[in-house]
Amino acid sequence: MPRSLSGRSFLKLLDFSTEEIQYLLELAKDFKRMKRAGTPHKYLAGKNIVLLFEKTSTRTRCSFEVAGNDLGMGVTYLDPGSSQMGKKESLEDTAKVLGRMFDGIEYRGFDQQIVENLAKHAGVPVWNGLTTDFHPTQMLADVLTIEEHFGHYKGLTMVFMGDARNNVANSLMVVSAKLGINFVACGPKDNMPDDKLVKTCKAIAKENGCTITLTEDVKKGTKNADVIYTDIWVSMGEPDEIWEQRIKLLSPYQVNDAVMANANPGAIFLHCLPSFHDLETTIGVDIHKKFGLPEMEVTDKVFRSPQSKVFDEAENRMHTIKAVMYATLK
Repeated sequence: MPRSLSGRSFLKLLDFSTEEIQYLLELAKDFKRMKRAGTPHKYLAGKNIVLLFEKTSTRTRCSFEVAGNDLGMGVTYLDPGSSQMGKKESLEDTAKVLGRMFDGIEYRGFDQQIVENLAKHAGVPVWNGLTTDFHPTQMLADVLTIEEHFGHYKGLTMVFMGDARNNVANSLMVVSAKLGINFVACGPKDNMPDDKLVKTCKAIAKENGCTITLTEDVKKGTKNADVIYTDIWVSMGEPDEIWEQRIKLLSPYQVNDAVMANANPGAIFLHCLPSFHDLETTIGVDIHKKFGLPEMEVTDKVFRSPQSKVFDEAENRMHTIKAVMYATLK
């Protein structure tokens, strides 16, 4: 059992030990069993939390709201236009005000320093729902999904395909190093994780008996993979003009039948969602009209295949976020 996480913020997984991450995963399993069994678990009744969103999201918002309600808490949502933070009120003042009214604060938005500064001034636990650099709550859901499928995660190989310098790839590299998962970043040379973060993760990985590999070669990168992971090619907040550039750069790293066939038998596919795997979105239709692509980072066939565990993964956001809130607020 790790030391208590009560009162701590959840900003990035580099702040947590292997044992602490494992504790959160075990706690999430318990909460998932209770949820499935219909067992009430309003352990945090009387507490209140606020969700401070500068970037919208389906899964993050719903996960925090349902998890908070299940735990008996009051939940307030502030959308991108409902907070004065950084406009009419400084970040420090906002943090101090919210910290006087709420027992915990979730932030989803931009620079990692914003969530770090919120935690510095709020006086209550702050949880990172996504920043430009890291996406730690997503990682817990990913690893829980992997463990549910394989029965373990240590010693497996996970490959991220595409823009490996983004927040998801950064966080996958960190959690892999912490938990003994071999991590491969497979993408263009100029879209690899920051050298300093790679060096840090390689040192952690060495302690936990796993490896960090960076490669541009799709066949070499996906050989012997147990998990193939990808993300959309253009992140939220980036201008539409870069679509053409990203399509040209990242198309060789699309997850398709050939990629999955090159991985280990029984390999699974993960995606943090949303995904552009068909023409059922306005962006998908627009890209199809402009560039002729019916699918982007993953083919519809792979996305809908039995190997795809993306909806298990999406549900697990709720259970793992519940674990984080309970552990830090109890």
